[in-house]
Amino acid sequence: MKYAFYPGCVSRGGCPELYPAAVKVLAKLEIELVELTDVGCTGAGVLSREVSDPINARTLAKAEEMGLPIMTICSTCQGCLMQANHRLKKDPAYREQINRDYLAEEGLEYKGTTDVKHFLWVLEEDYGLDKLKEMVVNPLNDLKVAPFYGCYLRRPPEVVVPKGKESRKKALESTISALGGEVIAIKGKGKCCGFPILIPNERNSLEMCGNHTLEAKDKGADAIVTPCPLCHLELDGNQPRAAAQKGRKIDLPILHLPQLVGLALGFTPKEMQMQRHIISTGTVEAKARPKATVQS
Repeated sequence: MKYAFYPGCVSRGGCPELYPAAVKVLAKLEIELVELTDVGCTGAGVLSREVSDPINARTLAKAEEMGLPIMTICSTCQGCLMQANHRLKKDPAYREQINRDYLAEEGLEYKGTTDVKHFLWVLEEDYGLDKLKEMVVNPLNDLKVAPFYGCYLRRPPEVVVPKGKESRKKALESTISALGGEVIAIKGKGKCCGFPILIPNERNSLEMCGNHTLEAKDKGADAIVTPCPLCHLELDGNQPRAAAQKGRKIDLPILHLPQLVGLALGFTPKEMQMQRHIISTGTVEAKARPKATVQS
């Protein structure tokens, strides 16, 4: 399997542990990556599609030139690229205008022939969870994990979960189970983490962070796993302030999806750079530690 790799800016900036962890895991799974380097930001947070759609059309056209689908490790990047792809595919006049006004000068043309897939979907739909199970050398049998999708991998459903892809609604749960972990269901798994409103409405943002993490903790989770680094920034980075606002201790580790997969594949917490987290991952590391083999 080979993909045009779009890691996004947060995996190298706000969450610098994500990129190296993902690259190590993908190499272990023998998934070949050709990183897209001459491309722009997807425009997350930019309200104007007139700004973001030409940028994303260029990225999609670059992948088309390579003849490869795009893989992301950020659900926000996934949502922005996927929705732009959807708009451009369904509107030939709009597609032609983008090609003419923005891409032609560079000799590029967006044709709508490539797909955009998050690492989570690649694992389930392309690689296969049965094959992933075979790769597990350190089953996470003692670990209770709450899935947190966030916004962009859940909606708009007609784009993110098209007909025939209904398994995406439970892809995180299925992956946790394939790694040997116990799934802890939380109602907030598909809701906003609070990050997008942190600047204009900090109190509500921290309230959302506290609600999600406390729900998981109160239900017995050892950790939350998320496929979105922006959700990680909120649930991990702002958890101490959320705890202070809620008046309760939380201390719940938040893992990136590649880190969880990496632990099951035999990578150490240090190799997954879990020491970079705001909330200590010590409890997770203890429960995910490889069991000693008893020799007869």
